Amino acid sequence: MIIGISQFEKLFRLTANLDVDKADLKRLSEFVNAKLHDLLLMGEASAKANQRDIIQVFDLPITKGLQESMHAFKALDVELELSPILETLAQLPPLDLAYSEEVKERLPRIVGAITISLAKTFKVIDPDLKNPQSVHWERAIEIFNMLL
Repeated sequence: MIIGISQFEKLFRLTANLDVDKADLKRLSEFVNAKLHDLLLMGEASAKANQRDIIQVFDLPITKGLQESMHAFKALDVELELSPILETLAQLPPLDLAYSEEVKERLPRIVGAITISLAKTFKVIDPDLKNPQSVHWERAIEIFNMLL
């Protein structure tokens, strides 16, 4: 798992006042893995287009909204460990290029930002939501797939 259950619960509670459980953690892990891989894949395309052999931070397609979520995550005082993130990435389809140390250092903040952005998306879908159900997950993931 890329993120622990207690960290996941805390992020969703602090960000969007949502209650989540272990079943949601599996969904979150799959979602975050996919979105993180997508960002790195697009970063790889940018690095290759600029004839570099390593993915740099500026290659990642970090939108303004995701950047704001990175700042919001940092302010929440929730620590995510890098090693589970790297272990998870190693299980995904490999990239042709490696990523820089600076990219590695930012991965926990990116994962945190994706997580809190997802929590906020649930509240946009249904402002009265307390516990996301399958239909909410499907809608949120569909939104992210169109935008990220």
